[in-house]
Amino acid sequence: MIDAQSKIIIFKAYDTVMEANLAKTKLDAYGIPCFLTDENLTTLYPIRNAIFPGVRLFIFEEDSDEVKTILGEEQTSTSFIKCPRCGSHDFDAHLSPFDRGVFFLTGIFGMMTPSSSPSQYRCKSCGTIYDCQ
Repeated sequence: MIDAQSKIIIFKAYDTVMEANLAKTKLDAYGIPCFLTDENLTTLYPIRNAIFPGVRLFIFEEDSDEVKTILGEEQTSTSFIKCPRCGSHDFDAHLSPFDRGVFFLTGIFGMMTPSSSPSQYRCKSCGTIYDCQ
């Protein structure tokens, strides 16, 4: 039973609103209380960084083991992109200096253009930078 002294923690930050809502829906189906924040900010600012960490899923700390078990199936990635060195599906988009400059200039002029898929990715597990093919 949840009491007034239960601690709320951030379980995970998701890149997209859809990923976060899928996780929340799954937890709701199991009766695990949870909530999301920063859904609108992630839609407006699609690049995750320290200021915009993504859509955050909050849970009660006492439910963390059960949530890890429930969402464990979800963490097997459906992504076709994987690191050629270690095989991990956990990656970040790697922006070249040119891509960073373009993003910076579009931000300055207030024009958000639809972003295309990045051409390179950085593996979060081993740090390898690789092209998506």
